[in-house]
Amino acid sequence: MGKKLIITIDGPAGAGKSTVSRILAKNMNYIYLDTGALYRALAYKALKLKISLEDVSALTNLCSTTDVVLKNIDGQMKVFVDGKNVEEKIRTEEVSMAASKISTFIVVREKLLNLQRETGAQGGIVAEGRDMGSVVFPHADYKFYLDAQLDERIKRRYKELLDKCVSVEYQSIQKDMLARDKQDKQREIAPLKAPDDAVTIDSDNLTVEGVVDKIISYISIK
Repeated sequence: MGKKLIITIDGPAGAGKSTVSRILAKNMNYIYLDTGALYRALAYKALKLKISLEDVSALTNLCSTTDVVLKNIDGQMKVFVDGKNVEEKIRTEEVSMAASKISTFIVVREKLLNLQRETGAQGGIVAEGRDMGSVVFPHADYKFYLDAQLDERIKRRYKELLDKCVSVEYQSIQKDMLARDKQDKQREIAPLKAPDDAVTIDSDNLTVEGVVDKIISYISIK
């Protein structure tokens, strides 16, 4: 059996990272690590407790009193907060925006950094997020940056929510994604960017299967 690899896939919201990473991990019989879910989990609790997302002291206390655990369930890492599976509660646009906001604080990133690294320490993992290749796994075996034009990303997120029977306005998705892009790219700590040694893939004119095939072919060639 060959070496178990660490593969990172970074990129902006709506670029298709989650779907691509999930399918890639399944095809390779690897663990899929949705790191964004960790930030969403803390953001969900902050919103539930009505904590200000700009109150450093309150967020510090939240981090010190919250138990965040990743559990491998059928090959996927599920997030548990204080013993409860929160997977079904953290996929809203409100939680998504809140996660982007709290991720700008070093106390939040430090809490989750070791958890992410421990999960991928043995390899055999596809880690998806915004700073996987640049910060969390700088020595990953393969790094990819998945991108798409803003209009295309907005359309994808809008369709995704409609498919989940979530009532949402297109203009609202547009506004939220513009705000999230700005937060992710301009934050002082670990801003969203393509790692220097990452392979950038433009997914505008590619299907999900096409992106996965491109990644697998690159790994095979190397």
